[in-house]
Amino acid sequence: MNATEIADRMGIASGQLILEVGFDEDCDLDLRQGIEAAAGTSLLGEESDEVVDAVLLWFRDGDGDLVDELVDALTYLSESGPIWLLTPKVGQSGHVEAADIQDAAPTAGLSQTVSFLASTNWSATRLVARKSGSPKR
Repeated sequence: MNATEIADRMGIASGQLILEVGFDEDCDLDLRQGIEAAAGTSLLGEESDEVVDAVLLWFRDGDGDLVDELVDALTYLSESGPIWLLTPKVGQSGHVEAADIQDAAPTAGLSQTVSFLASTNWSATRLVARKSGSPKR
């Protein structure tokens, strides 16, 4: 799949505001460009205080506490928007174990809905806020 198809699979739609957190030189530029093209807007940086439709969180093992990063990302997110957690795929430097994501998400008040390979080196995991009244696992 190309970056535009990945952005479509991520549900990125025209006019959406998307916050990007954790960008560094190792991030996939084609994927970023595909997401920007699908949204028709530039990605907002970490200094933004906008309420956004989605958050792209690039996160590597060693970047800090995943729960804290997820909770911080939630503060910018619209009620129905997802956090797309982008982590290096298995075998890449900075890979984050799936179990670490599964442990961090509910602690941050999130549910994991889908994971897939988003590019050559990055995996994407969609996290959404749990609805109030949802049973905790």
